[in-house]
Amino acid sequence: MKENYCLQAALVCLGVLCHSQAFTAERRGHLRPSFHGHHEKGKEGQVLQRSKRGWVWNQFFVIEEYTGPDPVLVGRLHSDIDSGDGNIKYILSGEGAGTIFVIDDKSGNIHATKTLDREERAQYTLMAQAVDRDTNRPLEPPSEFIVKVQDINDNPPEFLHETYHANVPERSNVGTSVIQVTASDADDPTYGNSAKLVYSILEGQPYFSVEAQTGIIRTALPNMDREAKEEYHVVIQAKDMGGHMGGLSGTTKVTITLTDVNDNPPKFPQSVYQMSVSEAAVPGEEVGRVKAKDPDIGENGLVTYNIVDGDGMELFEITTDYETQEGVVKLKKPVDFETKRAYSLKVEAANVHIDPKFISNGPFKDTVTVKIAVEDADEPPMFLAPSYIHEVQENAAAGTVVGRVHAKDPDAANSPIRYSIDRHTDLDRFFTINPEDGFIKTTKPLDREETTWLNISVFAAEIHNRHQEAKVPVAFRVLDVNDNAPRFAAPYEGFICESDQTKPLSNQPIVTISADDKDDTANGPRFIFSLPPEIIHNPNFTVRDNRDNTAGVYARRGGFSRQKQDLYLLPIVISDGGIPPMSSTNTLSIKVCGCDVNGALLSCNAEAYILNAGLSTGALIAILACIVILLVIVVLFVTLRRQKKEPLIVFEEEDVRENIITYDDEGGGEEDTEAFDIATLQNPDGINGFIPRKDIKPEYQYMPRPGLRPAPNSVDVDEFISTRIQEADNDPTAPPYDSIQIYGYEGRGSVAGSLSSLESATTDSDLDYDYLQNWGPRFKKLADLYGSKDTFDDDS
Repeated sequence: MKENYCLQAALVCLGVLCHSQAFTAERRGHLRPSFHGHHEKGKEGQVLQRSKRGWVWNQFFVIEEYTGPDPVLVGRLHSDIDSGDGNIKYILSGEGAGTIFVIDDKSGNIHATKTLDREERAQYTLMAQAVDRDTNRPLEPPSEFIVKVQDINDNPPEFLHETYHANVPERSNVGTSVIQVTASDADDPTYGNSAKLVYSILEGQPYFSVEAQTGIIRTALPNMDREAKEEYHVVIQAKDMGGHMGGLSGTTKVTITLTDVNDNPPKFPQSVYQMSVSEAAVPGEEVGRVKAKDPDIGENGLVTYNIVDGDGMELFEITTDYETQEGVVKLKKPVDFETKRAYSLKVEAANVHIDPKFISNGPFKDTVTVKIAVEDADEPPMFLAPSYIHEVQENAAAGTVVGRVHAKDPDAANSPIRYSIDRHTDLDRFFTINPEDGFIKTTKPLDREETTWLNISVFAAEIHNRHQEAKVPVAFRVLDVNDNAPRFAAPYEGFICESDQTKPLSNQPIVTISADDKDDTANGPRFIFSLPPEIIHNPNFTVRDNRDNTAGVYARRGGFSRQKQDLYLLPIVISDGGIPPMSSTNTLSIKVCGCDVNGALLSCNAEAYILNAGLSTGALIAILACIVILLVIVVLFVTLRRQKKEPLIVFEEEDVRENIITYDDEGGGEEDTEAFDIATLQNPDGINGFIPRKDIKPEYQYMPRPGLRPAPNSVDVDEFISTRIQEADNDPTAPPYDSIQIYGYEGRGSVAGSLSSLESATTDSDLDYDYLQNWGPRFKKLADLYGSKDTFDDDS
């Protein structure tokens, strides 16, 4: 089998290489290569023989667009095992098999039944196989071959665009590339000359040429001048078959525009300009204009003017008007008719941008003479400006200088000027003018919100001749300051539906508010909406700034009820964007209304059955807080009273006894800081024993021994009493609690000394108390106790 595949590949290659001889082979008879059997030696020395198959390929190409009456013979298949008895059937499969290509199953001839177009499909891949006619058993493995459609010249060249537009600078050198046009041909470029294109120029000569192979259009003449002709129309042809006769062609139009270069210097149309100026003209006043013409355009035609010489260089100046390309001669300093009556200037016009390529065409400048005559005139005063516009801040204090007007007498006498305001234009008398220097001041503060612009007229008259008078309009623009706080744009009122606590809050605002400000936009928006700081955490409502000069009011909770409160007043702070900002607090009314299931308002009036004297939530909270505080005070007071009245000895209800406690001790002196030291007050005799305290109840209870209790039915009273006494004696928790207090310490440092009489009689004392006998009968007892020792001894 492997050898068969190798044979098939060799036959296909042979057919491709020898396709040009196919028709010759057809005339001479079918080519039948001779194939010899392949011998193999078996395991036991037996020789095996396997027959080989051979194909004869008559043709691999078919011409496109064939219009003959019969199908085109593409080729013939033949196997060397075909003996011609009709037992072998040839089968064709693959691309177009059965529709475009059919095979004679007996002879193996393949025909094309339809006209083929190479531009639609260039080749077809087919499979051929020889099978037994009766059993359809394959006799040979299938073989693959390709049928190629041979191209003919049936497509004309086509350009990518119908028209082209290109630019090239004027005065370009010969051969300068302008643009490349490209055409394409759908025919096969690998076969013949059907797709070999040649470009030629039909229109546009002798100015331009085209390269035959590339389609690049180039300039053909030197020094083409844009000022002479700016636009050219060129027709380019692309022809296949290498441009030979019989080839198909296509054309395109190319519009070529010459772009400007600075190849022309400016020129004045005349050599002398005559001008005049009045001696009353003020500096800055226009005297006249000159213009040099330059045929170039754009920046290449820009011209600038300068005064290069003349006796009036110090009195006159020239500027360039770039819109009209004119030189404007202006008065630089005042001129005097009596001093000099004529001046001469030399003005130069030059190009702003010069192309170094054409510097040889220069110089790119020209000069002209300007003669200026000074005229004498007897005229009324002239203001320096035809009108004045001044600005003033609103609320400016009275007497603020807001501007000045200036006029001058053009006569040689130069009479003084007196200024005044036309009161018909200032009925409210907002302004006053200084009659000597023309300074204008305010007479009262101005409010921009009332009037943005104020217009008056100012007169200027010669003092010595009031008939020589001039008038000029003066406009004042009142500049805004931020002196108005923003307010609600409308009297807003909100409505909210009654609802229970379980109903979810709506994302829709209760009401959307906006603001307006009487100030200018610079001191107005953007507006900022917020709640006052003291209610920033309002439990009922909140304000969300939309950052577009509006804000939405939203509910923080649900469960609003007309029975509790049917009207809420929400203060909202609105701040503007001025410097410094202004703000105002506006109150929004929000009513609680009854609504249907869809949220539509039904009624906002409080109904009769809910018109009771209810308290607001804040009032209820305050009352509850007061009640809680009072309860806490009462509890503390009772606790303190109970602690004060609690006895030192705790009595049980079933064991109440009389107790006598004697307090016959005295404290130490002022410096007695150790009076209650446990070590000092401790009973020396009971250090190692148990001494219960009397000021607290013992933590444990004595449990009497069961054996000591008499029988319930016992009538022995003496034994019962003895038992109880024994239990009481052995119970340390039973009151009265035994305690021993030792007062063996007195304070030190007392100025008055000790008043204790304890151990006074037995203590050796250096003090003499004989003076007590002189104090009378009330101190006799003390005199006996503390008398002189000698007396005491004598008595004894």
